[in-house]
Amino acid sequence: MEVRAHADHHASLRLWLRLLSATTRIEDTIRQRLREQFGITLPRFDLMAQLEREPQGLSMSELSRRMMVTGGNVTAIVDQLEKEQLVQRQMQASDRRSYTVSLTEAGRSAFAAMAQAHEGWVVELLSPLAEREQTQLHTLLGTLKSGTSTHSKEKP
Repeated sequence: MEVRAHADHHASLRLWLRLLSATTRIEDTIRQRLREQFGITLPRFDLMAQLEREPQGLSMSELSRRMMVTGGNVTAIVDQLEKEQLVQRQMQASDRRSYTVSLTEAGRSAFAAMAQAHEGWVVELLSPLAEREQTQLHTLLGTLKSGTSTHSKEKP
């Protein structure tokens, strides 16, 4: 992606392409390692991470909102995880058309192993930056995030 930028481009465009390139490389590595070491896709890992944070479970619509994907995509992921007995669906008492999804004990155990490995990979992949540099970059990206949320609320 960065190859597309050259010295004539605005510094902001070059920075955007570098951010995108770095993020894509890290994500691709994590995606590959999850598949090779755990036989799981990144979206399935992400869904399990959402459920791990909410032991009482989440509705399908809340999972969809948190993962920023359609309900159909969430349903397909839940279907697969349910077949593997990593999650369970329970009908909501208040609305028999809605389900709450939660991790099973097997799902909690599997996710704990994956999360530990995932954290190690992230530490490894960011290790070219010293801890001070990581802190600085985190602060700078927080500033950028705050600024972009302000701009996204403005009308064109």
